Parts: sequence; structure tokens; C-alpha cells
Amino acid sequence: MKRGSIAVHVGLFANTFLALLKTGIGILANSPALLADGINSSSDTAYGIVVSIFMKVSRKPADKEHPYGHEQMESIAAVVVGAFVITTAIAIFFTSVDKVYDLLTTENTGYKGASVTALWAALFTVVFKTGLTVWTMRIGKLTRNMAVIALGHDHRNDIFASMAAAAGIYFGRMGHPWVDPLAGTLVSLVILLTGVEILRSSAWDLMHTQPGKTLSKQIHSLLSQVKGIHVVEELHAHSFGPYYVINLTIGVDGSLTVKEGDRIATEVEHLLCERIEFVRRVHVHYHPVDNCGY
Repeated sequence: MKRGSIAVHVGLFANTFLALLKTGIGILANSPALLADGINSSSDTAYGIVVSIFMKVSRKPADKEHPYGHEQMESIAAVVVGAFVITTAIAIFFTSVDKVYDLLTTENTGYKGASVTALWAALFTVVFKTGLTVWTMRIGKLTRNMAVIALGHDHRNDIFASMAAAAGIYFGRMGHPWVDPLAGTLVSLVILLTGVEILRSSAWDLMHTQPGKTLSKQIHSLLSQVKGIHVVEELHAHSFGPYYVINLTIGVDGSLTVKEGDRIATEVEHLLCERIEFVRRVHVHYHPVDNCGY
């Protein structure tokens, strides 16, 4: 939780700094592409504040209304990130298209491209965001925090956005001023694809109840070691933030006593909780199965 919180706050401060830098230079250096990238960083700052609030709520302990804890707020925060990203992409796209149209249809606009300062600002962002992406994604994968992973994807998105901005600024300075705002449209498309991917991943995490192939194989392998289990009939795993709650149905010998069946179920619970990382709780249902072998 501490690592996830640090990643969110570092990203928030970084995006705030880049938003001020790129928006200011984009306006002063007359670069639509860098200004679009600065607006993107401004939206990053806005939803970074939202994510930090969600992360704080996710650290609350379990209570009567939320017996599994509040970690699911991390996935909800990722949905918020995705929604902000998509909204930003749409806004940048139409603004950039309008600028391209103006430059192509209006003669003697006097626009001769952005200053070299804008180009250096875009290149600096590429280098800075590359390091931040690697660091954030590493923490996200280590902690299995969907909100941090979403922020890592957004940092990666900023790399491509700034590369497009840099290309647009360069060609604009070479005598093709319409390329600068055109790069802004490319920036918006990259942002849009990232937003859709974030929404898809976080929504799947909120809705799915089937374990992945790797987790399913690991569970079946462990259960094969438990004496008395004849068959695993149902297996479901639901994620709550980085944690799993597993529900499974096993078949046991019908001649066993209730106490013996409970012993097997308890052994299964302890085994899965101890051997599989991030498993918080296991619910086992058992019933008699005759003439059935593993």
C-alpha cells in the first residue's frame, strides 16, 4: 500500500510539473502540439488527485458493509483514470483538427513554426516519462495494484504523445506549420487507445469471477496433494484490489463423516492461503461423490 501510494504521489507531482512546463512553453513558443501535450498532462494531474483519494479510501480496513475490505477502490480508480484519458483525447483531437484546417485553408497566417524551446521541452518529456514509466510499472506489477498499473500505462502514453509533439514541432520549424497541430491529432489517438485499454482492463478486473489459466493450474496442482479429494467441480476466484477470494466445490467420499469432510476443507483453505500469494480467503463447499477418482 505504501509503495502504491508513493507511485501515485510521485506521478502526481511529475504531471503537475510537466503540465505547467509544457502548457506554458506551448503558449509562449506557439506550438499547438506541445500545448495539446500540456493539456494532457493537466488532465493527468486532475485525475491523479482523484486516484490519490481513491487509494486512501482503499486502505480502510474491512467493516460490516465491506467484509472483504476496500481494495476494490483501486480498480474503480483505474476506471476513473480511463474515463479521464478518453475525455482528454477527444478534446485534444477536435482542437487539433480545427487548427490544421485553419492553417491549410487560410493564406499568409504568419505562422512559421514553434521555437526551439518547445522542441527541447517535448524531448525532455520523452526521457523523463520513460524513466517514470519503468519505475511505476515495476511497482504496479509488484503490488498488483490496478490503479498504479493504469498510471504506468498513462505514463507510457505520454512518451508517445511527446514523441509525436516533438516530430510535429520539428517539421513545423522546417516550413510545414500544419504538421505541428496534425501531431496533436496523433497525440489524441494514442491517448484514446490507452484510455480504452485502461477501461477494458479495470472493468474486467471488477466483473470477472473466473481465475486465469496460471492461477487455475496452480490451484489444481495444490489440490491434487490433498488426500480425500476425488474431484474439483467448480472453481471461482474474485479479485479485491491485489487480493483474491477463492470459492471452490470439491467432491469427497460419501462415507466420510461431517468432521472428516470439514478437516479436508480446512486443509484446502490453509494450503491455498499459505502457498498462493495474495489469497486472502478461501470458501470450500464439499459434497459426496461416489465411484469417482482424480
